[in-house]
Amino acid sequence: MRLPPGWSVRRPGLDDVPAILAVVQASDIAALGHPDFGADDVREALTSPDLDPERDSWLALGPDGEVRGWSYLEDSHRGPRETVQVYVHPERGLPAQVPLLTMQLARSAERAAEFGHAGMTVRALALPGEERWIGVLRDADFALVKRYARMRRSLAGVPASPPSPPPGVLVRPVVATDDAELRTFHQILDSAFRDTPDYQPASYEQWRAQVAALPSVAWDEWFVAEIDGEPVGILQSADQTLDQAEGWVKQLAVLRAYRRRGVGTALLARAFACYAGKGRRYAGLGVDLSNPVEPVRLYRSVGMRPIYEAIVFERSIAAASDG
Repeated sequence: MRLPPGWSVRRPGLDDVPAILAVVQASDIAALGHPDFGADDVREALTSPDLDPERDSWLALGPDGEVRGWSYLEDSHRGPRETVQVYVHPERGLPAQVPLLTMQLARSAERAAEFGHAGMTVRALALPGEERWIGVLRDADFALVKRYARMRRSLAGVPASPPSPPPGVLVRPVVATDDAELRTFHQILDSAFRDTPDYQPASYEQWRAQVAALPSVAWDEWFVAEIDGEPVGILQSADQTLDQAEGWVKQLAVLRAYRRRGVGTALLARAFACYAGKGRRYAGLGVDLSNPVEPVRLYRSVGMRPIYEAIVFERSIAAASDG
């Protein structure tokens, strides 16, 4: 499907962040009733080591030159699965929705060939109320595969000093200046997620590059849990929802042999206390509702509740051929 006459596309740059954010937030408000994306999220996407803005992202412009749509690819780690994101203004950008998706799928096929894969599994997210977008995905041969929940809890009344962890468990901030410590942090993260079916591993170097590309990192919000002096769990925070007065738990991981011993609860309690001490009003995270480890049960036990769910669609495409 082509863009209407007078429309055009071009590649994005950091100067486009305000215009992109206006489109994304208009889309969020139409679907959720409130913005759920900030300027740092846009910058993070455009500066991710997994994305080349000159090849992996597009802007759609209306006849007046206004940015009305944005699309990009994420989450590949050069692996055989990635996510396509397409945002359009809910009133002025709808004609760009299908063309942007089509161009990004073609780029995924190229990336599959570049990365040495026979094909690429492409995922796309939709909110339950985005019926038009869901229809576009189904017409493009995407099928529903799972759901994610966006969870949140209030930090009202949470003291800046966390409760004592279970006996034998110590929770401390990560030592960000110690490369060996960060390697251990990554090793726990990698090992703990190996038993989840959708996990795509990233090397330590890839992970460090992703962290280095973030607009900001509050290292004092990253924690390591030890049992009898042995690191067994980690919590990685992110600054992505500071505009919502929210601390964000990006990753929580506990080694299999040490689960159900209060480690995850202790890590969350420490993070919540840290966020509250900085004046945040909420703590938030996203969780895969199909994860067999069932982390959602842990999150509910510490007072977190879903504020919305996202539907995940998927399709496979063959790698592009030279011909």
